[in-house]
Amino acid sequence: MGILLFFALLAMLTMAGRASRADFSIISNKDLREDDAIMELYELWLAEHKKAYNGLDEKQKRFTVFKDNFLYIHEHNQGNRSYKLGLNQFADLSHEEFKATYLGAKLDTKKRLLRSPSPRYQYSDGEDLPKSIDWREKGAVAPVKDQGQCGSCWAFSTVAAVEGINQIVTGDLISLSEQELVDCDTSYNQGCNGGLMDYAFEFIINNGG
Repeated sequence: MGILLFFALLAMLTMAGRASRADFSIISNKDLREDDAIMELYELWLAEHKKAYNGLDEKQKRFTVFKDNFLYIHEHNQGNRSYKLGLNQFADLSHEEFKATYLGAKLDTKKRLLRSPSPRYQYSDGEDLPKSIDWREKGAVAPVKDQGQCGSCWAFSTVAAVEGINQIVTGDLISLSEQELVDCDTSYNQGCNGGLMDYAFEFIINNGG
């Protein structure tokens, strides 16, 4: 039984890896709720993401978090929802740890550009607009990027917007450089220590973008 379960786990991870090396998409399997099975999955996940911890105590602590996240994913995926959850490189972090490490904008609102709102994109009565648009289907969204632990969400969101509007206008989806904004847009933005899209758009305009 243990050997069969191991190969079932391995097959599942192999199929998930073919879809996306960074995404272990776990749908459902009742056997995977057992501690031994979750530990085997944990070891495979560690190898996939090249994780290493300082000592067995830390590894066990991370396993406890991993198990909680896995069971949450398992329960979620049993429901009739429009999306499925999966295990990624953050599966050994608690919700609080993830927020403390990867979330939280650092903004100096006193310096924010003050402008009157533009009516350009405001809805006007009589306009025949679609109920929704999925720009992914129209090829205007680049593949997902990872900012790591650098607080540069302002650069990533700016670049994503520019990539999208460029594709809509020209038909070409070109992946642009967030790093250029992080390194060069330093008048108001602060690299990995935070910034605002407003300043980044101004930087692009002022530099011929």
